[in-house]
Amino acid sequence: MKRVVVTGMAGITSLGSDWASIEANCVAGRSGIRRMDEWDRFTELNTRLAGPIDDFAVPAHWTRKQLRSMGRVSRLAVGAAEMALQDAGLLGNPIIRDGRMGVACGSSTGSTDEIKAFGNMLLNSVADGLNANSYVRMMPHTTAANISIFFGLTGRLIPTSSACTSGSQGIGYAYEAIKFGRLPLMLAGGAEELCPTEAMVFDALYATSLKNDAPHTSPRPYDKGRDGLVIGEGGGMLVLEELEHALARGAHIHAEIVGFGSNADGQHTTRPEVSTMRRAMELALEDAGIGADAIGYVNGHGTATEQGDIAETLATRELFGTHMPISSQKSYLGHTLGACGALESWFSIEMMNSDRYLPTLNLDEIDPRCGELDYLRDGLRVMHNDYVMNNNFAFGGVNTSLIFRRWV
Repeated sequence: MKRVVVTGMAGITSLGSDWASIEANCVAGRSGIRRMDEWDRFTELNTRLAGPIDDFAVPAHWTRKQLRSMGRVSRLAVGAAEMALQDAGLLGNPIIRDGRMGVACGSSTGSTDEIKAFGNMLLNSVADGLNANSYVRMMPHTTAANISIFFGLTGRLIPTSSACTSGSQGIGYAYEAIKFGRLPLMLAGGAEELCPTEAMVFDALYATSLKNDAPHTSPRPYDKGRDGLVIGEGGGMLVLEELEHALARGAHIHAEIVGFGSNADGQHTTRPEVSTMRRAMELALEDAGIGADAIGYVNGHGTATEQGDIAETLATRELFGTHMPISSQKSYLGHTLGACGALESWFSIEMMNSDRYLPTLNLDEIDPRCGELDYLRDGLRVMHNDYVMNNNFAFGGVNTSLIFRRWV
């Protein structure tokens, strides 16, 4: 078995595209959530809240030819990947194009402008807006394919379009590809572009926040007064590398990935199951070869939905006991869906390395139905941990758990 380390990390969020900016905004109690006045035309959509990236711009050096196949979701993914490669010292290095590097990446869906154009063809029998690249921008594996093509990666391409676990499965499957010796380098993560249709998915389930006139008070993960989730957008990517390969080229190592667990509820498409959530965490611990007492912090999925918050925290409480520190960064960014597993893995590593852990924003009164845990709130928590866990759970009953170890 090979050891796998993280040598590059990057992301694009509504609170910034570097950790220093993101942490500063979070410490100041700022969130990326705003009222979406542009959604007022959707009269049957109840929520008006989202976490958009208002300042995202395509880098000037990207060519028109490169951009043709990329909708917004792929542009977010490729942008994060480019920064991650830069962080790893691999951007422009020919070793990433000789078959040694692959990509594992996903999103909940492809770019929805193209879906709309195809829908218009079916509804109105016209092909306005469709061209040779429309399907490529829409297809479920558009992020992984565009990353591979943009950087000339000829290793494995693993699409992980599994809704809210797209990013964490991307990291997990990339980790396993390296661990079992298939190749030494992987780009791994996920992305999501903001679309009102995604808000409508949860609106139809009565699971969106309706605090439309007080956007910075929502979402409220684990809070008794929460009223639903808020959709966000973003992109997050990690460079994973086989340890000896990283050491041989003198790479800076951010952390080691030591455990990954993933399973399915096998019960219901949208109702989470405590027992299988817990089992996913146990699988990660078994993969890492450590006990539950080694984990010092759990980065919770924390969507601010009633069933999700309760099931997740009960599973965490059963496995780790009441002492386990937990928080959710979705309180700052909203639920970035396909990106959240990658972004929250990045944040987990940054917090572990700095010994500074972000609390959950808007957590004023813990829901007594949630599992009894050490909920981080009211300012940064300073603590030293050698292992942290990041958990994500998705529609379809998909559960993931990743464990990162401090590199010393």
